Amino acid sequence: MVLTLQGEGAMTGTAVVLLRFEGCNLECDFCDTDFTGTDGENGGIFRTAAELAEAVQQKWISSTQLNVLCTGGEPLMQLDAPLVEEFHTRGFKILIETNGTIPAPEHIDWICVSPKTEEIPLLHRGDEIKIVWPQKKTDPKKFEELEFNHFWIQPKYDEHYKKNLRASIEYCLAHPRWRLSLQTHRYTGIS
Repeated sequence: MVLTLQGEGAMTGTAVVLLRFEGCNLECDFCDTDFTGTDGENGGIFRTAAELAEAVQQKWISSTQLNVLCTGGEPLMQLDAPLVEEFHTRGFKILIETNGTIPAPEHIDWICVSPKTEEIPLLHRGDEIKIVWPQKKTDPKKFEELEFNHFWIQPKYDEHYKKNLRASIEYCLAHPRWRLSLQTHRYTGIS
């Protein structure tokens, strides 16, 4: 976990503690996250919701709006109602990025769903939906009628990034419901 700025989507530039959970229920050939192990920066095994929330709270240098961005892997494999309650008790706004295949506990403040398959996600409403582009298994048109406030196309970050960026721009131009999301943390060098 690290105090940083959110690097993508509608919350870009927002101060957050990035809390990356280990493990995922999907295997994506384009995943850009090494989400195995607990030995990363400020990593560890936390036995209780209070212990983890306290570690997150210790990362803040200000007492203003506290934000925790839960990501992974797949955060909903571990983010449960007691942890949501513990974060809220401490004044945190909870943001998640999920593949949408697992039900979310109630009272999460901001939900970003990033589908990784052609199936409509179990979580079919939220604040934003983000499609990593291009993907062989996912057609953004299938998701246009879902209940989200923001629809993002984000270029796949791999050895073909320039080509993927061009394809993402072209997709957004041809399908104006979708907007381009760039991973600004890659350009700024922040975590």
